[in-house]
Amino acid sequence: MDMDDKEKGKAGTVDMAKLTADITAQKELAAKGQISQAIEGLLNLEKSSRLVEDVTATKACCTAILEVCFEAKDWRALEENVMLLTKRRSQLKQAIQATVRQAMSYIDSIADKDTRVSLIKTLQAVTEGKATAVDASDVTWQFFVIFVEIERARLTKRLAAIKEADGNVDEAADILQEVAVETFGAMAKTEKIAFILEQVRLCLDKKDFVRAQILSRKVSPRAFVERKGESQGEIGIEGTAIEEAEQGTPPLSELKLRYYELLIRYYSHLNNYLEMTRCYRAIYEVHVAAAEEVAKWMPLHSLVVLKHVCWCLVLTPAYSTPLGSSSDRTTLLTTTQQDKKLSELPEYKALLTTFTNSEIIRWAAFEAQYSGEMAAFSDSLFADPPDPKRREDLQLRIIEHNVLVAAKYYSRMRTSRLSTILDLMPEQMEKHVSDLVVAKAIRAKIDRPAGIITLAQPQSPEEQLNSWGGNIARLLELVDKSCQLIEKEAMVHKVALSTGAAELLYMIRCVQFDAGPLRVHEGLRRLDAGVRDNVLRADNSARCDDGNRNLQVQTSKSKPE
Repeated sequence: MDMDDKEKGKAGTVDMAKLTADITAQKELAAKGQISQAIEGLLNLEKSSRLVEDVTATKACCTAILEVCFEAKDWRALEENVMLLTKRRSQLKQAIQATVRQAMSYIDSIADKDTRVSLIKTLQAVTEGKATAVDASDVTWQFFVIFVEIERARLTKRLAAIKEADGNVDEAADILQEVAVETFGAMAKTEKIAFILEQVRLCLDKKDFVRAQILSRKVSPRAFVERKGESQGEIGIEGTAIEEAEQGTPPLSELKLRYYELLIRYYSHLNNYLEMTRCYRAIYEVHVAAAEEVAKWMPLHSLVVLKHVCWCLVLTPAYSTPLGSSSDRTTLLTTTQQDKKLSELPEYKALLTTFTNSEIIRWAAFEAQYSGEMAAFSDSLFADPPDPKRREDLQLRIIEHNVLVAAKYYSRMRTSRLSTILDLMPEQMEKHVSDLVVAKAIRAKIDRPAGIITLAQPQSPEEQLNSWGGNIARLLELVDKSCQLIEKEAMVHKVALSTGAAELLYMIRCVQFDAGPLRVHEGLRRLDAGVRDNVLRADNSARCDDGNRNLQVQTSKSKPE
């Protein structure tokens, strides 16, 4: 049985017609200026309704008391009566929730900021359960604290907004961090995500990046997919019905954009360009999948986001670092190059191709070609001084690209030549090469006295053995082909091979097909004497045939005519 069924079951124990008339009479008394007497009479009506556990009558009495205080603009009396009504013995939780929500609706009507803050703090104290509880009401009070957790979170958010408007960002961040909404089972999913993202934003504004990262991990990218059991009215994880989100809470699509924008701010502080690429890529996918009617809350066009993706890919190191692996960069680079919309940006397609090809990039020519595009992103990526970090990193990526290209084509070269290619001083060249060696991007040794740098990577024993085996296999293929051609010629011209030639051919065949290319000597040793005798016997037979043939020719010549 849910809350509404319980209210209907308990309703009717109090005559609502008579109660409504009594409440109206007390309001008329308050309108004449006798506010204290009216509130006293309404408290008596509330007590009688509460003792018989009539939810509807009790809520009506509590509402009437707050309305009297509000119409009189007596904010002090409003705060006192809120505390009084919520602390009364055996107070119904439905009446407590109704009292807190009605008092919250008056906050925006208060012009004075101090009075508004005072009312918010009073309601926070009520929902936090700091008031003294006696006897058996301890259990009810603990349940009440859980029952109004959503109201307490909304009050805390309002108080933090007021502090932030006053310029106290640190205090606002500390206030908002007191509430852990991820444990609220009845809170709507969108409102919960929006609250956590607000906590992350304030931490970033406070420059508390460690806590911002901790809070951001409370939201998973999978949370932006609507699932069964997370909509309004459905039963949540704690067995309670999920309530409607607060008015003004953005949808999941907008929250997803806000989530990745906050992550971009965090990773931008760390100069983690690979994660920034992932975030921009996620925003780009939201733009592509979004309909036209939701484009109004998208601050950037999809092509502008794609430009950010290209620049972040260029700024990402081509080798593995503690911040990301090179395989992830390659995957993102390939996916971006295969995007059909990139054809609408020929300059950025050429930009990615420049860093993909194994060609030297000249910084002067590159800067002259893309200076206009870099100036267009001066507010986001390539900020002007006092933060020239992006431009320096871009120049560093070009130098690293040139070093990797040189290592691909050269095994040994003079340091002066490499300095000329990189357009750097010898000391700067050595520093960048050493950094890449430390990062395990290349293998290099610098001989300063000789002025030679060795870029060839030494082979491991396994690689060297495989190379030798491949060379021997190719050599034996050539020998086998030569043997076939020799035998073919011998058969065509009907010429018998000599003993040495026949034995050599047989040994080569035996080694190649019996022992394998990597065991040449062992195959030769395994050549038995019987095989040798057969080869010699065949050779002798061929010689005898040749001798008999020659003898017959000589005999025919010696006969008289």
